[in-house]
Amino acid sequence: MKLLVFSDIHGDERALERLLAIEADYYVAAGDLTSWGHGLERLGRLLAQRAERVWVLPGNHESAETIASFARRWGLNDLHGRSFQAGGYHVAGLGYSNPTPFNTPGEYSEEEIARRLEKFAGLEPLALICHCPPWNTALDRIRDGVHAGSRSLREFVERRQPAYLFCGHIHEAEGMAVRLGKTQAYNVGRRGRLVELSVL
Repeated sequence: MKLLVFSDIHGDERALERLLAIEADYYVAAGDLTSWGHGLERLGRLLAQRAERVWVLPGNHESAETIASFARRWGLNDLHGRSFQAGGYHVAGLGYSNPTPFNTPGEYSEEEIARRLEKFAGLEPLALICHCPPWNTALDRIRDGVHAGSRSLREFVERRQPAYLFCGHIHEAEGMAVRLGKTQAYNVGRRGRLVELSVL
């Protein structure tokens, strides 16, 4: 069962076309398909090619309401705050980021992130997909000594140890992979990450 997760397309239609040309059972857009919500409909036409196999999250550049409406319009699946089962895993998603200096539409407080993640606490094995990365890892490093991820997500991962964590948001960390205890974690970025999920 192949899962392709990508993030931070920011309106790049060619990047999205390349990703959708990869054969997978499920495609998850982990937020920021656009910049400030502009040009979403152009991307909808591309994502509709894989329609029922596509799941979408709002990043910090989109609101949850915008992505929910977008998913309905194009026959896609809204993963924000939801989960589905695939390859013996629970695949769960939470969009938005922790607060940024830019006052973007899709930001949660750390307390809200913690509250919303608890919905997934009992799902095992879990492949967790979030727009924001966990704090103070290679996945949220902007430059030496500067990290911008979520402390609440880091705490959840350390406590609950999902099998996988996929994230994006921090462009400078695209392609990075780390282990956090038993959790294999990736910042997927616009290049994406294809993973074979099979029963543990």
